[in-house]
Amino acid sequence: MKSKTVAVYLRVSTDEQSTDSQRLEIKRYLEARGGDENVKVYEDKGFTGTNVDRTALKQLLNDCRQRKVDVVVCFKMDRLCRSLKDLISILNELTELGIAFISIKDQIDMTTSHGRLMMHVIGAFAEFEASIIRERVKAGISVARQKGKRIGRKTCGKDEEVTQLRSEGQTLRQISSKLGISVCAVQTALTRTGVLKPQKKSGGQADVILNT
Repeated sequence: MKSKTVAVYLRVSTDEQSTDSQRLEIKRYLEARGGDENVKVYEDKGFTGTNVDRTALKQLLNDCRQRKVDVVVCFKMDRLCRSLKDLISILNELTELGIAFISIKDQIDMTTSHGRLMMHVIGAFAEFEASIIRERVKAGISVARQKGKRIGRKTCGKDEEVTQLRSEGQTLRQISSKLGISVCAVQTALTRTGVLKPQKKSGGQADVILNT
């Protein structure tokens, strides 16, 4: 039977720090499992856990996508990612690729039913965190509106000019060219002032009529 390829991921925040302790713990763990795996080490130095744009991490994920890896092992989950959102995203991708994930310190082994249960729990917390963030954003928007602040895209600020040119019989393209704004901005201004009613396509989207 072909031995499995194990990807060992190591990370420290500064170039001066050493990954030796992580490497040693993982070596002991793999030896206790039998030690017959093909091991490839991916090591990042000088990167924080919130930054996923890391050379070794990107290479690891690329090798996983090419099915060169069977198992990913790290000393602790925060070595892989500190952001729960990024962590869940990576672990979900590994699961879809059929690649097991093991975090020694966290005692998570996704080759076992207990490890998969833990991932469901982590996923639930990630969804809870996302819902809290959405609620905070909505609350912030509500408070801003109550204070009279405008929310959303800024208008082109040329509604009167657009309306005047339109009343002179100019097309949307002509108005767009003269005022230096997009055709979409022209149409939005005319719709906002009630001069132009948006026509609906079968899909429900507004149809821009350029030459009327």
